[in-house]
Amino acid sequence: MEAIPLGLYIHLPWCVRKCPYCDFNSHANEQPPESAYVDALIDDLDESLPSVWGRPVQTIFFGGGTPSLFSPEAIERILSAVRARLRLSPSAEITLEANPGTVEQDRFKGFREAGINRLSLGIQSFSDTMLGRLGRIHDAHEALRAIEIATTAGFDNINLDLMFGLPGQSLADALEDLKQAMAFNPSHLSRYQLTIEPNTAFHHQPPQLPDDDRLWEMQQQGGELLAQHGYTQYEVSAWSRPGMQCQHNRNYWEFGDYLGIGAGAHGKITDQGSGEISRIRKHRRPEDFMARRGGSYISSLETLQPADLPFEFMLNALRLTQGVAAELFTQRTGLGIEAITASLNELRTAGLLTDSTSQLVATSRGQQFLNNVISQFLP
Repeated sequence: MEAIPLGLYIHLPWCVRKCPYCDFNSHANEQPPESAYVDALIDDLDESLPSVWGRPVQTIFFGGGTPSLFSPEAIERILSAVRARLRLSPSAEITLEANPGTVEQDRFKGFREAGINRLSLGIQSFSDTMLGRLGRIHDAHEALRAIEIATTAGFDNINLDLMFGLPGQSLADALEDLKQAMAFNPSHLSRYQLTIEPNTAFHHQPPQLPDDDRLWEMQQQGGELLAQHGYTQYEVSAWSRPGMQCQHNRNYWEFGDYLGIGAGAHGKITDQGSGEISRIRKHRRPEDFMARRGGSYISSLETLQPADLPFEFMLNALRLTQGVAAELFTQRTGLGIEAITASLNELRTAGLLTDSTSQLVATSRGQQFLNNVISQFLP
């Protein structure tokens, strides 16, 4: 079997305050139990090592929560433990998510010195009104300051997270956020439409969101504006300068492997001998996770069946605007392309996939109805 790229996801589950739209595994605590949690993370990594022994790690991603709540010393300790146990590629992309409300000059310099070489800032909007409606802890001034501090600290690979379709947001508001973001010339922009998820405060008390026509205008005109400024869309919600795509997320979309450590972290690992693919989930609540020391951190382990693999693969791959090479399906799933030929032909006839036999890629119409396209591969 051809070597499958491996990434490492590290979950730091605390934030200052839970946002009303957030359904991530995050917990409000301005002073998390840093030392105890890092001890547990390293213990979790030790338990996970046999499943990836000898394989090089291409990317590391610190997600949350708000990872920038942790000190540079804690991040350095985690990365040192990783380097001591795994083969880290010399050119590894190492990303840390940061909230503008937790930014300090020295802290960002410390993250850079610890080995972080890519920063992802959760801006969401540059409007105080919109930030207030989203329940964010930062204001527009802090958002602008965070970008300046990150640049001064030496980061030249910066992603800005933006949202559109916010409560009471106009088309002009949404485009203004993009213009302010692009003024800083970030290497990458992630742009998400606000959706109301179950088990969130917004789900229990839904805000008034823009109608479908307005959302479409925000999406289309925003995309045109980004393209005019040299950004290329390579995934449903991701735009980048040439050569600056997020390698960690791209590995997800190309059905690569990733080890997940930390409370509630998910992993996907392919056995290099048998080819079996497993999905692993760690204990979700931070208190339960830290209490597992000396035991197992795994809360569930599922071996994917061959019938599940076409859907699992396409769920990721078709999010990429250029799709993936058809041969990648066999390389990553172990199945022959004939397993999905009937579905591919049906979608091509409907104009939802391109006619290329060497590339699996949705047409522009297919991108509009992506959930319908992907559902064709359900077992």
